[in-house]
Amino acid sequence: MTPRAKLLFFRLMAFVVGIGLLLLVAHMVLRYGFGNHALAWWPSPHGWVYMVYLVATALLGFQLRWGLGKMVGVMLAGCVPFLSFWVEHRVAREAAAQIEGDGAGAGRVAA
Repeated sequence: MTPRAKLLFFRLMAFVVGIGLLLLVAHMVLRYGFGNHALAWWPSPHGWVYMVYLVATALLGFQLRWGLGKMVGVMLAGCVPFLSFWVEHRVAREAAAQIEGDGAGAGRVAA
């Protein structure tokens, strides 16, 4: 898998997890606030989607030689509503620059 493909996979999964987390919050509000079980099917698939997001983050992080702290931080961003969108945007911009060779430092990747 090329670095660009890993970045695309990460971006897609970050978006899906962000939307999924908003659905999970809606489920919790509906269920515990109003006794409505309309989204009762969502928590289990959301867990699987989040696991795929963790894999996407690890693939990109190892490719770009991120430290463990940065990888874990990006992974945890998928647990906070709306934060995953902001982190995805920032990380994608930095990763694209690094992949293109515009980034500085030891984490530079040869294409």
